[in-house]
Amino acid sequence: MPDNPRELHGAGLGMRRALLGPLHAMDPGAVDFMEAAPENWIGVGGRFGRQLRELAERYPIVLHGLSLDIGGPDPIDVDLVQAVKMLKSELGSPTYSEHLSYCAAGGHLYDLLPIPFTEEAVRHVAARVRQVQDVLGEHIALENSSYYAQPHADMSEAAFIRAVLDESGCELLLDVNNIYVNAINHRYDPIEFLDALPLERVRYIHVAGHYDEAPDLKVDTHGADVIDPVWALLAQAYRRLGPVPTLLERDFNLPPLAELLQEVEQVRRIQADASKPLMAQAGL
Repeated sequence: MPDNPRELHGAGLGMRRALLGPLHAMDPGAVDFMEAAPENWIGVGGRFGRQLRELAERYPIVLHGLSLDIGGPDPIDVDLVQAVKMLKSELGSPTYSEHLSYCAAGGHLYDLLPIPFTEEAVRHVAARVRQVQDVLGEHIALENSSYYAQPHADMSEAAFIRAVLDESGCELLLDVNNIYVNAINHRYDPIEFLDALPLERVRYIHVAGHYDEAPDLKVDTHGADVIDPVWALLAQAYRRLGPVPTLLERDFNLPPLAELLQEVEQVRRIQADASKPLMAQAGL
């Protein structure tokens, strides 16, 4: 356990309203932290609000946004950021993250769309990140996103991510499933991509399942079990980073909680394997 019980460690699980009852009834050590989309909980009272706050007393809850539109052309929704700040304070949440993408242009588009990999886009996104961080009074984390078509690229995806993080000072939410999906769809080596990222900036990791549309087309759905190549990529990330906190995402096709917890335990097994060489080096 870390010295600060609000600090992230171990293996986590995404919070969904359909799981609230089972999450309350599960063994206290079944997960180490949870993640919630703030847009789904801002201003929520009644039974759901009480359940959320009861869980926040037992587990750290990170906030992972859906609609900040960090790369878009519309002004940053400062009211949303301030509401996130209030919810984050109320829950004692250690981290707020968002997707390195955009989702609005004259109105919400209800999808996460790719940003051009250009110097102009780096400056645009980094300025918006700094604005959000100024409102929150702390750094946020940005997730490497899945995408299916690239509008324009003057640099590689990994170089773009590194440039945004360097210029904004924010952290990285490393999604290994998104790396795998993009590597298949855009035909690049996932290990080379992993090594090109600013791994020293990783705050925590996402792992999830996806949908196989075709052998050369994967769709990031968070609606299926994690597959072996994604588990293997997670192990590769731990070899470089150590067993950093990792969260299992599952958004729909929800199985019984016991099955999700089996995947959480798989995260822990891979983390334990990654810890053995570190313990040996320390003479433990």
